[in-house]
Amino acid sequence: MSRGRHRRARTALNTRSVSRLSLALTIGTAGFAMPLVAAGTAQAAPTSVVQKPAAAPQAKAEAESHTVVSGDTLHGIATDHEVEGGWEALYEENEETVGTDPNLILPGQELTIPQAEARGTEDRADRSAERTVAAKSYTNNLDGWIREALDIMAEHGIPGTYEGIHRNIIRESSGNPNAINNWDINAQRGTPSIGLLQVIKPTFDAYHVAGTPHDQYDPVANIVAACNYAADRYGSIDNVNGPY
Repeated sequence: MSRGRHRRARTALNTRSVSRLSLALTIGTAGFAMPLVAAGTAQAAPTSVVQKPAAAPQAKAEAESHTVVSGDTLHGIATDHEVEGGWEALYEENEETVGTDPNLILPGQELTIPQAEARGTEDRADRSAERTVAAKSYTNNLDGWIREALDIMAEHGIPGTYEGIHRNIIRESSGNPNAINNWDINAQRGTPSIGLLQVIKPTFDAYHVAGTPHDQYDPVANIVAACNYAADRYGSIDNVNGPY
């Protein structure tokens, strides 16, 4: 249907034709022309445009913070809060609070969590909920790190028990994932022993297990790599009872 436009007849009707046509229309159906007039008027009427109100600007989410507890690491905190740029970005944001050594954070310190511009608070909450449903939950302490490591080890066929891992951790680092040996022969060679099971970087790199962070200070990655090495050399971490 054409809108608001009528085609003009090429040849004008003479007066008699018009009179006969008018009469026929009137006799055949009274008021036949009325719907045509009404329809033409409706189409000719201007269309009103409804303006949508402008969306109110959303309030900027307040910056998140994290209070350091015993056993925390910058890597672990950055992972828990999905910090873009990892622990390095977290350290840069809190260098004044942490100090010059990123491996030394103290219980009670209040760390600011960097906010990603493209990700809102609600989105982060949704993702966190999804991870809780999809993945097994572990406590962020020595017990939780060992249990998570054992599950990863089971997936990769790496032997070891809770008791064997715990015993060696207590001897090597007293349960401190930031522990570093700066005095032995490895340190003198430029490859200090690091983390819960005091692994040097060449060993960590060689026995790192895919799916864990490539970070010697990450407690779970450190345990799994060390147990992988111990399995290769001693049959199991359970067989280790001293320096290895």
